[in-house]
Amino acid sequence: MNTLEQLVALNLNYIVAGLMVLFYTLEQLFDNPVAVRSKTRHWGNNLLFQLLFIVLNIYWSLWVVFCIEWMNSREIGLFYLVALPYWAKLILGVVVFDFVTYWFHRLSHVVPFLWRFHRVHHSDTNMDASTNFRSHPVELFLWFGTGNILTAGLFGIDLLTFGLYFLILTPMFFLEHANLRFPAWLDRTLGLVLTTPNLHKIHHDQDQRYTDSNYADLFILWDRIFGTFTYKPADQVQPGLEEFDTEARQRFWFLLKSPFLSIRRKERS
Repeated sequence: MNTLEQLVALNLNYIVAGLMVLFYTLEQLFDNPVAVRSKTRHWGNNLLFQLLFIVLNIYWSLWVVFCIEWMNSREIGLFYLVALPYWAKLILGVVVFDFVTYWFHRLSHVVPFLWRFHRVHHSDTNMDASTNFRSHPVELFLWFGTGNILTAGLFGIDLLTFGLYFLILTPMFFLEHANLRFPAWLDRTLGLVLTTPNLHKIHHDQDQRYTDSNYADLFILWDRIFGTFTYKPADQVQPGLEEFDTEARQRFWFLLKSPFLSIRRKERS
């Protein structure tokens, strides 16, 4: 087994646990741009989503792996029709996953049914690294289950590429949501191509003009190409959704049932 295969074979739950401890510690040691009312309660609510995901993922991951292996064994997908070295398919596979995720993410803001589930992630008015965990299990199933299987089948992406993508994405998610200050020069340099923490925080702003922008997970280039890129200084971002800005609506059980409730979105002019 080569080094890449060994890395991808690592249990992501252990990596997540390590990153969780790291970023929680960093957020206690350094200045926080967002004031969190109760850090312990906030992390507790969001951790319940991660625990639920770990339990459900036992079944989802088996299904995803089975489907991708089945399609790979029959050489289904675009990459099986073109002669490319494996390293090129590996890189292109990561790029393709991120490209498709951009469009799934964008749709989740446009289609009302999808937004009902996706708004759980955006509801966090006390944004920090634990916001990474706050996603409704139905949304995770729609993307992690259905979306990734369709992407792998359409392009002929294998499990190693699939694992590599999530190995890169996992620490990125923590960085993008962390309640830490990042220098603006990162946005002017790496931010020309990559999604920096400041650029993703803009996506969590309560003002819908910014909420509906900067959709990319890894490559902000997609937003620049397709006209959904916006910018404002990170210290001016007010995260969350106004309609969820009460303690009762920040609790795990309310968030879990919220997609099935009629909650009017407060628009800003």
